[in-house]
Amino acid sequence: QVQLVESGGGLVQAGGSLKLSCAASGRSFSHYDLGWYRQAPGKQREFVAAIGGTTYYTDSVKGRFTISRDNDKNTVYLQMSSLKPEDTAIYYCNALLAGPRNYWGQGTQVTVSS
Repeated sequence: QVQLVESGGGLVQAGGSLKLSCAASGRSFSHYDLGWYRQAPGKQREFVAAIGGTTYYTDSVKGRFTISRDNDKNTVYLQMSSLKPEDTAIYYCNALLAGPRNYWGQGTQVTVSS
């Protein structure tokens, strides 16, 4: 069982920055594929970024968001810059383990005002 706890969300003006963190339990954190997803009101949850052997981003955040991980701290980050109102959503951390086993955090709200 893996537990994921997100933090770092909040209210920011357009053009601003936020850094999300996701702390994970488990002794094999370095073997997890990790990702960030988001869900805006009335929309389906969508992929934002992932990190495993390499990093992946959805087109709408390329050049603005950066995903990174610290295996010593069992934490994955999402640095978000040049934020836009359309980035407003609940952001969820995801861990994918061999099996496959898929785990989600509880989410953290990001609101970007225009």
